[in-house]
Amino acid sequence: MTWKIDPDEAAAARGRLHGARTVLMPTHQNVDADGLSSPIAMRQALAQVGVDAYPLVTDTEIPSSLKFLPDIDAVLVYGRDPLPDYDLICMIDCADRRRLGRFSKDEADKLDGSVPIVNIDHHVTNDRFGAVNIVIPDAAAAAEIVTELLRAWGTVITPPIAQSLLAGLYGDTLGLRTPSTTSQTIRTVADLVDAGGDLMPVVDCLFRLKPRSTVCLWEHGLSNVSWAGQIIWTELTRAGFRDCGAAMDEAEGFVNFLAGTQGSRIAVILYQDEDERGWRVSMRSLETAVDVSAIAADFGGGGHPRAAGMHLDGHTRADIDAFLHRVAELLEAPPRPSPARAAVVHAGR
Repeated sequence: MTWKIDPDEAAAARGRLHGARTVLMPTHQNVDADGLSSPIAMRQALAQVGVDAYPLVTDTEIPSSLKFLPDIDAVLVYGRDPLPDYDLICMIDCADRRRLGRFSKDEADKLDGSVPIVNIDHHVTNDRFGAVNIVIPDAAAAAEIVTELLRAWGTVITPPIAQSLLAGLYGDTLGLRTPSTTSQTIRTVADLVDAGGDLMPVVDCLFRLKPRSTVCLWEHGLSNVSWAGQIIWTELTRAGFRDCGAAMDEAEGFVNFLAGTQGSRIAVILYQDEDERGWRVSMRSLETAVDVSAIAADFGGGGHPRAAGMHLDGHTRADIDAFLHRVAELLEAPPRPSPARAAVVHAGR
């Protein structure tokens, strides 16, 4: 094993989650496979001990590419579905409470510690905001951490749980192709397949099948590609989404495609906000010498050394040019120390 969960941390998380009446599991903005499938797996695991748990998509509809997940009909959508009367929050694969879309603003009084939070994550920029924090940046996906937690708790890994966790692992590692993939990750995948998980729907829905609107959206993005020194970047405007009839999740994977362009050190995509007053930014790099999470942190964002994001306020060309100029400066700056890569528990916070 390249990493392990401390038994005391696992027990602390189990005590909080198994002792809850109703658990709410809000997802990060623009939720991806790991961000949704890991809470679904946790919901199914908690059902075995009689605890109700509800994944909550916080800022959009459920991505069409994830509707194959088991128990998907139990997932709530913020603003569409009423919230349960929850007494515990479990955030999985979310490094920052501000990344919970409108939920983070509307329910701010529930995120200040008045409702206990169990924080399970693998982002190096996670600031350990929970009453219990299991943060392991060496894990390839939050689903990998959840798998180890369930094993530590003695949870029965049913085929639906295995299927959900497979989706999270394959989604965050791009099909076991990212540098974060380890021998431990591959063994975990094998164990989940042995437990009844089926890889074919995961591979098809996450990597092979796409609607025509996605092809149109990518064409829109490619037509806007520009260079700023060693930065390859593009913007996806609201008009582009509307013209293609595409949803936000259909841009998933585009930034990874651009990151493989020879001559680039960083790939950047700007996704225009609905009010057209700002941009959500995704960054990727294939270079081990480039830490995009450190660059994102300069703008109040975060993520992983190879994949990170932030929000850019301002909608003018001057705002974008200033942003790209600053990214270029940070790209050339000496690397800064990364946050501590360790899981910690803060009891009673």
